[in-house]
Amino acid sequence: MKIVVLKFGGTSVGSIKKIKNVSKVIISYIKKRYKVIVVSSAMSGETNKLVKLVKQVSNNFVPSEYDSIVSTGEQVSCSLIAGMLNEKGYLSRSWLGWQVPIFTKGNHSHSRIVNINKKNILKFLRNGGIPIIAGFQGINFENRITTIGRGGSDASAIMLAKFFKAKRCIIYTDVDGVYTTDPKVLLKAKKIKKISYEEMLEMASLGAKVMQPHSIQDARLNRIDIEVRSSFKNVSGSLITKRKNVSNSNIIRGVSFSKNDAKITLVGVKDKPGVAAAIFEPLYKNSINVDMVVQNISSNKKETDLTFTVKSEDLTKAEKLIKKNNKIKFKKVIVDKKVSKVSIVGVGMITTPGVTFRMFNALAKKNINIIVISTSEIKISVLIDKKNLKKAVDVLHKEFKLENWINTHEH
Repeated sequence: MKIVVLKFGGTSVGSIKKIKNVSKVIISYIKKRYKVIVVSSAMSGETNKLVKLVKQVSNNFVPSEYDSIVSTGEQVSCSLIAGMLNEKGYLSRSWLGWQVPIFTKGNHSHSRIVNINKKNILKFLRNGGIPIIAGFQGINFENRITTIGRGGSDASAIMLAKFFKAKRCIIYTDVDGVYTTDPKVLLKAKKIKKISYEEMLEMASLGAKVMQPHSIQDARLNRIDIEVRSSFKNVSGSLITKRKNVSNSNIIRGVSFSKNDAKITLVGVKDKPGVAAAIFEPLYKNSINVDMVVQNISSNKKETDLTFTVKSEDLTKAEKLIKKNNKIKFKKVIVDKKVSKVSIVGVGMITTPGVTFRMFNALAKKNINIIVISTSEIKISVLIDKKNLKKAVDVLHKEFKLENWINTHEH
């Protein structure tokens, strides 16, 4: 059985007109003799409306009931797609997570798919049916509805592709692929035809909005190739695949950035073992993610300065936690919200010397000061003044010739 999994995001199913278009895409695969499994998100904006209703009741809503409410948006979109296909003469029906069933483990709102009962879906496929499965949801072993968190419908599609051994997993969205940087910021951005899981994971973690990091990680761990395509334009997309399938002739594959960073500096911290752990412990316990960290070398071996970044929305909470932390002593706390993070990503830098110099030199030539630096095997990130963000993205895109190589070196 030649199975393809097609996932449609909220913008793709945001109106009846768009759902008509989705039905045409599905039928095109049926005509190519694929057995099609469809995964749908809720119509754009619907989940946010449901979350607002919950918050009107309580900021501490019972997690299991929260999941029961926010998972209802997908029920509408799935039934509309199934109804549209039936209207066109095709056998189709909607399936909610608990009807499949899709089994999950973990906390409500952050569950993970661990198993999928294939029996009913396979029977329906063999009878010529097109199952429309609600993304973002499942059922736990206490028989309660669960949700998978942000980007959960992508994770649903990837895990369905794994369990049904699908030939292809295609994510249909409002963009036509993965770009070297955000085309809304830089018009010269180019579509990347092939990108490795590792590169895409870094770019998503650094702010690229095509997919959520945990969905890419699911694909990487299960070796599921993902094609990202536009629901609205019939053009080729981007393939997220194994590193060995991607050309290494390109040192850098993309420039990512995030605008919602904030910098915290603790001045005059006691320079002794255990201090850094004591600073970060309450942040960890309050689910505040710390990103870039730099500690100055102490000149007197008694005091030092420690700088780190958090998301802007976590700044106020983080500052309060630090000030009331009686396990640490410092002279003062300095916070700065006028910063942005810019990163270059590419597996090519593993074997190519001079990438760091080229990045820093290109920024220096444009008089862009680097505040904090962090690196990984395939990424270099710098924190800069927010006003220089667009200029930095532009200069790095030019430095690594990203507007030139994409369509000439990829096959």
